[in-house]
Formats: sequence, C-alpha cells, structure tokens
Amino acid sequence: MLPVKKMDITYVFCTDNALLEKNRTFLNHDTFTDIITFDLSEDEENLLAEIYISIERVRENALLFEVEYKQELHRVIFHGMLHLCGFKDKTDEEALEMRRQESACLQQYFKD
Repeated sequence: MLPVKKMDITYVFCTDNALLEKNRTFLNHDTFTDIITFDLSEDEENLLAEIYISIERVRENALLFEVEYKQELHRVIFHGMLHLCGFKDKTDEEALEMRRQESACLQQYFKD
C-alpha cells in the first residue's frame, strides 16, 4: 500500500431521514444508521471520501449507551475513518475489532 499524499474528507452532519435516504439509495438498506462512509478515491495516493453522520442517531445512541454526546460523536467520527483505513464491521469478529480500534482512538484522543 502506498502512503497517502493527499486527503480530502468531507463530513456531512444530517438528520436520520437524510441518512436513511442515502442508505436506501446507495446501499439498498432500509434502516436508520449513525454513519455511512463513501470512499470515492480513484487511487491509493489520493484519499477522497465523504462521511455522513446522523446527529439524531448519535444523540439517541449516546443515551442508549449511557455515554456523553461528545464521546459518541467522536466514536462515530473515528468509525468512519477506520473504515477508510480498511477496517470492516460486517461479521462479529470484524465488529469486535472495530470496537477495539474505536476505543483505542477515543482513549488516545481524550487522554489528559
């Protein structure tokens, strides 16, 4: 893998319904989600991506997981970046590794 020389990553913060429409249109999923990551890169040296985040879903998940909104928002932001780094979360094993990586990112980011 070549090192990335240029990154252009756009974060779009939106509603549940806006992200649901993206999920239906591009992924054929009819479910709410907190994040969708699109890697639009044409080569490995120039990373081009769009990351869509439902603020409503992040807020609800923060309550559900009993964490601060700020922590859940950063977890989701890291989740999108981890997808761009090649991490997946379709299988139980992949999801467990994704959680480990998210936790490591959060610990590093929020350390004193």
